[in-house]
Amino acid sequence: MISSLKKIFVAITILTIGYLVFLTPKIIEIYKFKSINPKTTSMMKYQLGVDYAKNIKIDWVVYEMINNSMKRAVVAAEDDRFMQHSGIDIRSIKDAYIDNLHQKNKRGGSTISQQLVKNLFLNPSKNIYRKINEAALVIFLEIFLSKKRILELYLNIAEWGDGLYGIKNASQFYFNVDPMSLNSYQSAKLASMLTNPRKYQKDRHSEFLTKKTNQIFRRMDYSNIP
Repeated sequence: MISSLKKIFVAITILTIGYLVFLTPKIIEIYKFKSINPKTTSMMKYQLGVDYAKNIKIDWVVYEMINNSMKRAVVAAEDDRFMQHSGIDIRSIKDAYIDNLHQKNKRGGSTISQQLVKNLFLNPSKNIYRKINEAALVIFLEIFLSKKRILELYLNIAEWGDGLYGIKNASQFYFNVDPMSLNSYQSAKLASMLTNPRKYQKDRHSEFLTKKTNQIFRRMDYSNIP
């Protein structure tokens, strides 16, 4: 019996070490993102094609030059416990499961950290393999990067329309202002588009999107940001 348990332990240890070796290049990239900004992302390559994604220019905006209203709006819309969790919010996943089970307010339970990892390294697939990789990489993201840096990265690589990435491009395209000049309602509108940016780019004045924007607008003052 003891021999069998030892074999199981050794097998698990070997598999864990092998998996971490497999993830090492991505873990190193996460560490580099402490001070280096990504030039492109896995999601851009997936959606646009590798060659075209190389030509997408991310006009980077440092955290301090993004209006706090935009930060609060994104947290209110995507991850209202952003400052409390360590990358994965079990309570949010549970709440999303219950809501979806009862067919009300269909939503996911992914945090901003999880969405950032998916954008940087993965793709939109929902298989268990991708979920495991996402969970593992989120742990290192939260270890190496501050909440402030995570939110800065997210805002600069998020998609806001077909080939439209980053808060600077989004604020200029939709409102003809820079990110620091966004007002609270404009910020809520941009945050409301994140769940399906290509759809809302074409239908930005829909009744549903307006309702969603108003909901975010009412909640954003209560959002905690770094």
